[in-house]
Amino acid sequence: MSELSLSLSTKKAGGKPSSDIFVIKGTSGADEGFERLNELMYKKGTIFYNSDKEGYLKRPGGMISSNDMVLIKVNSQWDERGGTNTDLVKNIIETIIHHPDGFDGEIVVADNGQDQYGASGNGGCLDWENNNAFNKSQSIQDVVDEFSNESHVSTYLWDKITNNVVEEFAEGDNDDGYVVNRNVIPDTSTIVTYPKFTTKYGTRLSFKYGSYLPEKNDYDLDKLKVINVPVLKSHSIFGVTGAIKSYMGVPSDKITRSLGYRAHNSVDKGGMGTLMAQTRVPTLNILDAIYVNARPCEGPRTSYEDATKQEVIAASRDPVALDYWGSKNILCKLCEKLTGKIHNSLNPDNSEKGSFGSWLRLSMNELNSSIYEFTCEADRINVYLA
Repeated sequence: MSELSLSLSTKKAGGKPSSDIFVIKGTSGADEGFERLNELMYKKGTIFYNSDKEGYLKRPGGMISSNDMVLIKVNSQWDERGGTNTDLVKNIIETIIHHPDGFDGEIVVADNGQDQYGASGNGGCLDWENNNAFNKSQSIQDVVDEFSNESHVSTYLWDKITNNVVEEFAEGDNDDGYVVNRNVIPDTSTIVTYPKFTTKYGTRLSFKYGSYLPEKNDYDLDKLKVINVPVLKSHSIFGVTGAIKSYMGVPSDKITRSLGYRAHNSVDKGGMGTLMAQTRVPTLNILDAIYVNARPCEGPRTSYEDATKQEVIAASRDPVALDYWGSKNILCKLCEKLTGKIHNSLNPDNSEKGSFGSWLRLSMNELNSSIYEFTCEADRINVYLA
């Protein structure tokens, strides 16, 4: 493991509409880094806690209510530094359950490692032996087990249902599995699939429609909040893993492949943007750059030795802007220090067909053709640094 320091700075956007990125330096994960991030967001007008009453860190229109169903989407397919930092996940859970109005909602930590490839060759795992944490034996499952006796916190590895084709709860199907929209999206060669499942505590969730209300045979669309927590790292095929690429842990690669429209092959066509737009865009994206892999084309597997310590976390409601900023200001700068030059595979300004910069923009276009105004223009990004 190497350690190289980078200079990160605040920046004011010159163009509009603009997106905000909030950055904390000097966090190990095993501290109060996310709480500091929460405070920074609050000071700049992005409120994490939703409440009927205005107060410190809370106000009407915030992100997370005291009775929400929060799904924390992590990276689980790889162990060591390839998976989301488990200390950071612990701090996020602590922050949620310490909601100033109290928290009587539910939290589930989930991902689909696709039941293939990965560190073991068998897909994802939420209980790896070697983890991305200060205490390397601390897995996601270990973290969740610390809270489960006092709060409704659980895990769900979607690998175990990734081969099951099901209908929605409202269609009378109570089995866990994947709902398949067989309509092909021609621009990105995508078939949209998404999980629906029942949590440890009996809550029925549809990733697209939210919490199922059996007494009404309907859904509470707004009660489900997704917090997307990817590791920032290089990717051997698609250049960079960040907030957008992290959504490859939502669909079923096996089901889509069997139908001739493999989800993984759609990434460089903007397919993850399609998936977000047609299912659920994260309420908040938190980029785990505590340890990163800036070695071009060597990720997503990241051993302890191949990681570079940065002690940075960054958050944004705009996943495109966050990926642009993270790759430009962390991966590219580190790559230059490690190799003597910036590699095109990591450069978001490289828009050659099939490149990270190209598919980031294609994903953005899919999202912006819906209701969003996300950006990968540097002049439209505000950066706030604690």
